[in-house]
Amino acid sequence: MALTIREAVRADAATLFGFIRELAIYEKAEDEVTATVETIEESIFGERSVTRALVCEQDGQAIAMAIWFFNYSTWQARNGIYLEDLYVTPKARGLGAGRALLKQLAQIAQENGCGRFEWSVLDWNEPAIRVYEAIGAEPLQEWIRYRMSGDMLKSFADT
Repeated sequence: MALTIREAVRADAATLFGFIRELAIYEKAEDEVTATVETIEESIFGERSVTRALVCEQDGQAIAMAIWFFNYSTWQARNGIYLEDLYVTPKARGLGAGRALLKQLAQIAQENGCGRFEWSVLDWNEPAIRVYEAIGAEPLQEWIRYRMSGDMLKSFADT
């Protein structure tokens, strides 16, 4: 029952898409998913992609994913890692897959001289918050995240 973590490859696009849909359902936002297997293939595995993904497997079966990219801190003048999404299938929760993916990303950050490893979590997602606090991550209370997307983004860009 050993866990293994590997870099995702183009052939994993459908698996990643499945996990993304499951995550959106869990976060009560299924109607916001516009991704497809094809757009995942291009956005994560395409020539111009800056996004990467890890897959966690148990006995050869994909049970979790992490989608991430390098970001940048002007104050540190160093890259960091931003974890866009971490997802563990319900049947595999409690096996350590989430922690293993976080640890792998922390190691990637160290190997690349990154100054930070950051992510966001919904304020109601207590199980995830407990995991993050258990590994020593600290919430940033003083920051408010803003977003512009869809029609609002297009309208603003066009004005």
